[in-house]
Amino acid sequence: MLDTQTPERRQRPATVAAVQLISGADWRHNLERAAHWIAEAAAQGAELVLLPENFAVFNTSMLIERGAEELSPEGPIRQFLSQQAKQHGIWLVAGSLPILNRSGDRVRAACLVVDDQGQERARYDKLHLFDVDVSDNQGSYRESDEIEPGDKLVLVDTPVGRLGLTICYDLRFPELYQALRAAGADLVSVPAAFTQVTGEAHWEVLLRARAIENQCFVIASNQGGVHNAKRETYGHSMIIDPWGTRLDCLEKGEGMVLAELDLERQRQLRQQMPVISHQRPELFRDERG
Repeated sequence: MLDTQTPERRQRPATVAAVQLISGADWRHNLERAAHWIAEAAAQGAELVLLPENFAVFNTSMLIERGAEELSPEGPIRQFLSQQAKQHGIWLVAGSLPILNRSGDRVRAACLVVDDQGQERARYDKLHLFDVDVSDNQGSYRESDEIEPGDKLVLVDTPVGRLGLTICYDLRFPELYQALRAAGADLVSVPAAFTQVTGEAHWEVLLRARAIENQCFVIASNQGGVHNAKRETYGHSMIIDPWGTRLDCLEKGEGMVLAELDLERQRQLRQQMPVISHQRPELFRDERG
């Protein structure tokens, strides 16, 4: 588990933003659109900005090529992230970008956290891969063909609280979020490219459940529109408080959502309803040896 250190967080509410994009095949154009909304979020006071999954590289045929370029911190996408964070004085949570694995046959879907000085402070590699059949124009998704799963939980201390990192399909695995909460998460990020079909059915209910059961803020940044003849994503990027209330939501199209995180109110809620201390793990242990 990775746990980095930052200056002690402020007690006042912190402003965070989640960017929604409709990324296409041209990764340079995708970065231009990301830069536009990063600047807008910073101008509205965001201290931490989340980008969606596949914000730069949405075309699976380019994953290996781009992933090889991003092996080094000098890779063009990683340099872009560093420059944007430093220029705007924000912490940037970079949804996911491909980074080549050790054997060179697949990539990791990596979420990088960059601080306001442009330094990479954490990296999380997506744990759960989307190998499913969906009733949409694409029909079948097999992320494991190009992507190697990660193997570590990752949290990072930020100026707005201790952040637990997840990506997209991870949302369906509550034990991951429970582990992040047990490790001290105040908030969790969910960059995603949820499909229109699965998003309409499950996106919001899963996000709100993860927030409520773990008493965490959830910052969710989804892709939000038609990408090509086969791919449509659901959008509905949103920020949810530990009570399960939507603080802001953008249904479709490019844009962003913005909200203040009241960590003192979160502390009070956890004190009034101490669900963590009420857990009964001994009832669920596997006694089969």
